[in-house]
Amino acid sequence: MIKALDKRDEQITYIQNTIKERNVRFIILQIADILGSVKSTTMPVSQIEKILNNEVMFDGSSIDGFARIEESDMYLHPDLSTFIVLPWKTHNGYTTARMICDVYTPDGKPFGGCPRYVLKRALEKAKSMGYTFHVGPEPEFYMFNVDEKGNPVLENNDKAGYFDMAPMDKGESVREAITIALEGLGFEVEASHHECGPGQHEIDFKYSDALTTADNIMTFKYVVKKVADDFGLFASFMPKPVEGIAGSGMHINMSLFKEEHNIFFDESKESGLSEEAMYFIGGLLENVKGFTAITNPLVNSYKRLVSGFEAPVNIAWSEKNRSPLIRIPAKRGSSTRVELRNPDPSCNPYLALATALTAGLNGIENKTLPPEPVNRNIYEMCQEERQEKHIEALPKSLYEAITELSRNEIIKEALGNHVTSKYILGKLKEWEEYTAKVHKWEIEQYLRAY
Repeated sequence: MIKALDKRDEQITYIQNTIKERNVRFIILQIADILGSVKSTTMPVSQIEKILNNEVMFDGSSIDGFARIEESDMYLHPDLSTFIVLPWKTHNGYTTARMICDVYTPDGKPFGGCPRYVLKRALEKAKSMGYTFHVGPEPEFYMFNVDEKGNPVLENNDKAGYFDMAPMDKGESVREAITIALEGLGFEVEASHHECGPGQHEIDFKYSDALTTADNIMTFKYVVKKVADDFGLFASFMPKPVEGIAGSGMHINMSLFKEEHNIFFDESKESGLSEEAMYFIGGLLENVKGFTAITNPLVNSYKRLVSGFEAPVNIAWSEKNRSPLIRIPAKRGSSTRVELRNPDPSCNPYLALATALTAGLNGIENKTLPPEPVNRNIYEMCQEERQEKHIEALPKSLYEAITELSRNEIIKEALGNHVTSKYILGKLKEWEEYTAKVHKWEIEQYLRAY
């Protein structure tokens, strides 16, 4: 307890000194709602004592999936380790800082509907089994032009393809500016490049513990959108914004460590994969239908999960090809990892990482071995071949995914009763609104024919 207090005192001293040294005028307190949208309140630095003492209150009933109006009072508890000064000036040369918060109830308990708390619970489970969970994401996004009113138009700002360079790649200078901003926030950016689609990009940053990675994903999306806007462009993490070209994914590279040792690596095995790695893969494959509604949360997500655009639609794994759901990259040793390929960047990263981790840990607990790896291109297999190898498909719609979630007790337990009920309710509403709309394809297909 004394050490914990010492650490908190050190963090408070650092924050107070940085506020003076960096001329901080405002502090943004940030949370995520159940659907993964960033919410925040901005406070003048004069309120720093109130902030540090966890005394900032807000109306939880006004945020999607949080509280009912009769129990709406919520408190923001900032995670002091997330304090950063944003790398751009505000008015009159002042700067603004940001802290990510956990949400607590008035009786001082963590709020069960806080996505960050859901992930923390899953990480505690891993810790009780002796593991720390490391994650490296690969978020993709599109950049579009805007009209004279500043509204985005589905007009890509270049016609480049995978790994193309300037002048074909019109986004190179924007990615450079994003990288500089991210580095100013403490990110270690490993690579950035043009992706397959015209106007599509990817920026990869170094893996970290899962909670830090989830926080970083939220920060990354904010920075990308802000810098793109500074360039007169609109950045979108929508999974499939344009018909007929590649959608945007967010592959998740996962590994479990015990102290400094990556337990997914076993040099005595021909594959280099340990028993724990195999069980983790088995747990993911067994439960993926149950958490697809979390990793792929939009009606639009399932327009990406179709054959022909390299997005995974088949529940299988491989060490050698990119068509299955799970790929094992070639590196071994401390870099041994499991790459889950179906998530997209519209997901709530806290919930996505919590459910994927829970599925994998369940596989380890139950010693769930995966089927044999599929080292052929699954896209080229016929239906009979896939059936022979017992290769099932991911849910084909949000409704199907929500149905699978409602049946999976392991994933529902990971989310908790509050998040499960609010999430399913919200997503069913989204599906019902979608099904009630008449879409352009229906007019083109049926209006004249009937």
